[in-house]
Amino acid sequence: MGGFKLTRRKFLTGACAGTSGLLLSGCDAFDDHLRVGNGLRSFLEGANDLTYRVQRLLARDALAPEFTEADIRQPMRPNGVTAPDDDSYKSLLANNFADWRLEVTGMVEKPLSLSLDQIRNMPSRTQITRHDCVEGWSVIAKWTGTPLSLVLDLAVVRPEARYVVFHCMDTIDRDQSGDVKYYGSIDLVDARHPQTILAYGLNGRPLPVENGAPLRARVERQLGYKMPKYLRRLELVSSFATIRGGRGGFWEDYGYDWYAGI
Repeated sequence: MGGFKLTRRKFLTGACAGTSGLLLSGCDAFDDHLRVGNGLRSFLEGANDLTYRVQRLLARDALAPEFTEADIRQPMRPNGVTAPDDDSYKSLLANNFADWRLEVTGMVEKPLSLSLDQIRNMPSRTQITRHDCVEGWSVIAKWTGTPLSLVLDLAVVRPEARYVVFHCMDTIDRDQSGDVKYYGSIDLVDARHPQTILAYGLNGRPLPVENGAPLRARVERQLGYKMPKYLRRLELVSSFATIRGGRGGFWEDYGYDWYAGI
């Protein structure tokens, strides 16, 4: 992952995501105005915040569209990191993730350490949904996994918790402190939505490495970058103040919309 670079297109695509008044083709004119803290950036964030609040008021429990097997016309397209080069990940992969555990920590009464078999043996949900990427492509696929709400119930979330932070195994950047693993977050409303699952199956087979094995999040009412892959730990928090840049996710710290609802 050496030499990671955030391209202008990636930054601007994220800055414009969810904002109906701007088209991606017209974003170049705003290059100098879409950085975190800029007035235009703050205006767009206000518009995205309004979208979030309206969704919570009017469509809190709405379901994302689901499709049929006949609608699956191509393999699930990989995106982002597709083969983590981290030694710890490669060691777990070599043993077919037998030693992997999903840790659940933070503001919970009962911290958890779950094996892949334990997660697979929990009640499951299968759904055929459309993945919408911020880069402009979509693909329909069938996902199988454990509802995140069941895991949260096992951990007994404390009343002051507001968000689930996903900590991943793939290195997305490097800075003076070392490797930066991918991270993201959702609020507890989306975490407990029936279509939010911890997926271990894709199109009837075990989740492939390029799509996030052994476990990835599926948050079907949001854009693809809100569905972290290569999960290792879930952390329940009341704020993002101590999560790196304080905006709730890796791309969000670069200016992407936190909510990213569709």
